[in-house]
Amino acid sequence: MSNRDEKTQRREKATVPKRKSGEVDEYIAKCPKEAQGDLAKIRAAIRAAAPGATERTDYFQMPGYSYPGFDYDGMFAWFSFKKLHIRLHVRPPAIQEHRKELAGYSATKAIVSFPVGKPIPAVLVKKLVKRSVKLMKDRSKWCKPN
Repeated sequence: MSNRDEKTQRREKATVPKRKSGEVDEYIAKCPKEAQGDLAKIRAAIRAAAPGATERTDYFQMPGYSYPGFDYDGMFAWFSFKKLHIRLHVRPPAIQEHRKELAGYSATKAIVSFPVGKPIPAVLVKKLVKRSVKLMKDRSKWCKPN
C-alpha cells in the first residue's frame, strides 16, 4: 500500500469525539430571547439536511456540524447570532451558487444573515447545507492531505 493510501485510510478512520448537544442548547440559551426560536429553527434545518453529522461548539466557539475524515476537521456548516441576525456559515461557493435565492439577505462569501423575527427559509438553509457538504466531499477527492 502506498504512503498516500495509508494516509487516506487514517484520515477516513479518524473520528471526532461526540459532543453533548447541551453545548448547543447553552449557546442558544445565552442569546437574546427574541433570537432563540429562530436559532432553534436554523439548527433543526441543518440537522435535517445533514443527518448523522456531529454537532459541536469547539470549532470557532459557535454551533457547528461535521463529518469525520475531511479537511477542516470535517466542518461544513455553523450558525451564530450577531446583531439581530441569525447567521448561517457554509463553505464557499455555496452562497455564490444561490445568489438569486438569497436576494434580500445580507451575504458574504461564506455567511448569510437572516433578520431575527422574520421567517427562517428552512428549505433554502437545507439547500445551502447540502451544497456545503457536497463541496467538502468533492474537495476531498482531489485535495488529499500530505
